[in-house]
Amino acid sequence: MDMREITSGDWPAQLMEIPQPPKRLWMRGAWPPEGHRLLTVVGSRAMTRYGQEACQKLIGGLAGYPVSIVSGLALGTDACAHRAALDSGLHTIAIPGSGLDDSVISPRANLDLARDILAAGSALISEQEPLHKPWLAEFPSRNRLMVGLSDAVLVIEGGEKSGTLITARLAGEYNRELLCIPHRINDPHAFGPHLFIRLGAALVTEPLHILEALRIPPREDAPDGASSRGGTPADLEEAEAAIWEMLAEPKTRDEVLRGASGAAGPGELLTALVSLELRGLVREEFGAWRRS
Repeated sequence: MDMREITSGDWPAQLMEIPQPPKRLWMRGAWPPEGHRLLTVVGSRAMTRYGQEACQKLIGGLAGYPVSIVSGLALGTDACAHRAALDSGLHTIAIPGSGLDDSVISPRANLDLARDILAAGSALISEQEPLHKPWLAEFPSRNRLMVGLSDAVLVIEGGEKSGTLITARLAGEYNRELLCIPHRINDPHAFGPHLFIRLGAALVTEPLHILEALRIPPREDAPDGASSRGGTPADLEEAEAAIWEMLAEPKTRDEVLRGASGAAGPGELLTALVSLELRGLVREEFGAWRRS
């Protein structure tokens, strides 16, 4: 098993900028190539379908860019972020709350994911001894490493009592860019993202917003999103389908809300519009919404 103890000279310099930097780390796998930017992704363990689609869409849109995805190997958002990175050919760094020996990797349900991360040339790192079993009280300490490594932190979802809120606050304390995706206003998972957007976090609805935060210029040949050719996309909910039909020709947001009002209320329509944008099906350009 390729595991080694590393010291500060072997890890990214920004990790030494945090108030309580680690004294040592254990590592399996490899750091990303020099020049890569690190995006930490956090969110609920009880991930919603909306959060999963947003996570996959946003990370998938970073394929081919010098980005490494950092997360905590937990169930829900963490696992989705790591898997989306692997599926997109991106480097990813997992920081479990346990040691790194296969016998203690936590959660056990993600042991295969940890092995896939290593097989792809990515990395597992931990502050804990290799055979250390996880303790719940130690997870906030693990989260400081996730934020400390990052150039920016993306919050997918987080309830009022979620540990995600602690991680997001650390982003502010460590002077890291904080990014949040919007949610339905009555969704309990929206509490964290909406709170931090109100406090000044950047609202993210497309991969370009992440590239801007990471200061990575988009490629000239980067696709705008899914093509609108080929008929109505599959699996649209009623409000999404109504908006899609409305956008056969570009329309302003007010025109969309008025024209599709028979399908749903204004709040649900706005949520559907954001969902379509996250999937790359529509975009706003010069004050009008249009199919991508």
